[in-house]
Amino acid sequence: MGELNRRRFLDRMTALTATALAAPQALGGNDAPARARGAALDIEGDLPAPVRPQPTDLTELTLAEAARLMRDGDASAVELVEAYLGRIGRWDPRYQAFNTVVSEAALEAARAADRTRGRAPLAGVPLAIKDNYFTAGVRTTANSFIFEDFVPDFDATSWARLRDAGAILLGKTQMGPLATTAASTPTGNRTTVNAWAPHHENVSPGGSSSGSATAVAARMAASGTGTQTGGSITNPSNAQGLTGIKPTMGRVSLHGILPLTYTRDHPGPLARDAVDAAVMLQVMAGPDPADPRSLGLPPVPDYVSAVRVYGREGGRRLVHPERGGPVRIGVLPGFLDEPEPPSAPEPEPDPDVDRIGSSFPRRERTQDAYRRDVATVEARRQMLATLEALGCEVVELDFPTHWETLTSSNFNNVRLPERSEIFLEHLRDDVRKFGVSLSPWINGLLLPAAEYVRGSRSRLVLLKEILDDVFSRCDLATQTAPFPFDMVGLPLIGFPIGFETESTGHPRPVGGMFGAEPYAEHHLLSVIAAYQRATDWHLRRPANPDALRPDEGGRGGPGPGPPARYDLFDVMERGE
Repeated sequence: MGELNRRRFLDRMTALTATALAAPQALGGNDAPARARGAALDIEGDLPAPVRPQPTDLTELTLAEAARLMRDGDASAVELVEAYLGRIGRWDPRYQAFNTVVSEAALEAARAADRTRGRAPLAGVPLAIKDNYFTAGVRTTANSFIFEDFVPDFDATSWARLRDAGAILLGKTQMGPLATTAASTPTGNRTTVNAWAPHHENVSPGGSSSGSATAVAARMAASGTGTQTGGSITNPSNAQGLTGIKPTMGRVSLHGILPLTYTRDHPGPLARDAVDAAVMLQVMAGPDPADPRSLGLPPVPDYVSAVRVYGREGGRRLVHPERGGPVRIGVLPGFLDEPEPPSAPEPEPDPDVDRIGSSFPRRERTQDAYRRDVATVEARRQMLATLEALGCEVVELDFPTHWETLTSSNFNNVRLPERSEIFLEHLRDDVRKFGVSLSPWINGLLLPAAEYVRGSRSRLVLLKEILDDVFSRCDLATQTAPFPFDMVGLPLIGFPIGFETESTGHPRPVGGMFGAEPYAEHHLLSVIAAYQRATDWHLRRPANPDALRPDEGGRGGPGPGPPARYDLFDVMERGE
């Protein structure tokens, strides 16, 4: 089945590349077409039983724990929503995770859920939805000037499925303008902070699904949604101790989500653990007549059963569910390489600080990044050792033949004409509406058609090499960056593997990332559920902002003056 899916997916991506030239996705529509329902979730039989004492604070509950509590009548939806709204009211002025909170609508939905308890699997569970998902009657702005007053009249398919399953919308979350950076205003002023370091402007929350990640990490929502074109689910998950999954291209409908790149956009969940991610994806996934990318795929697997086998129930050793034998974890070159220490700082102040407009010295950020890289490598070693103890086989891999060339920024940037074409009328109308994110759209306009076609063909070469050279030897592959698998539509999962304290003086999550062959999200989820059964990184929560405030005069705290802006260091060193 794996080989068949690989061949089918290669054929499908070839067709999708051609489709992008002929019929790009429109910017929404006036009517919500008929939609197929997502995969069914049986609340009675599917939710794994909890394996820890029930927290006294309702906002500490995972999504699965909250859904079970609602179903069993041990708490009310109103109580749960009020608890989350209380944290939003108390702490979101510091976190800035939301740009819209729908308190009254959420409470009304909670009262309705309490009246119909047990009739929907996620009844009463509050969610944070990224602000590029259409939400009927609620602004959908993508943090941009272009859509600042846009109120859609229908729901995005994936949000509609969560809503139909009983989930409650708490609000829309901050994001990079048009999904191009970590969360900021359209003019580039930073908004959302990292929940683990809310007073450190140099600590990224991850982008572009920053607000959803912070909302979930800071216990202001049970789970959230994101989109990924270049790391925007897995990167925020790694930055904030969450489990986020980017499914295979087409597995979740993109209808009703503001587009960025026709052949690379992927919706998915940002959750507290693999079980919650599986529950969210089970509801969101499935064919949708309004999105041709979602049609004709293999049936949606039972994600929740996958995490039940190896996760919070069963406790079995990891065995590949289809092939048999141990799960093979492929380690690509560089995954365990020790970082190079930064060069000694100059005795005089760094002239780049003033030139690039940074309010936090680049030299210190470079030192912090090095200390974090050291901790990351050690956490990766420990993570692989844990998986080996669970029965996995660790396999050392070589890069495919043309990996370095095909994953270079030159080839990665061939996606830019796709976003420019979709927004062509807005570019003609007023380029100022694109704010801080204008340059990629201009670059897309300037890229020759021949380069776009050549890059699109090269992406198919990269996909074939990954399928033939990587997944012929392993089941899951380690990743140090998301963009190679983003380029070719393969699934990725980000998950917590440890913590470090050197960069902020407080615990800060370290994340891991695995990729898989097409339609193998259930393999990713089952392995990470087993890993999380053996570790407790996913159970840790950040302290409230008042407990994380640096000492007076300590580095990294908010200083006087205007809000921090993204600068050249963010673009060059962190890809934001």
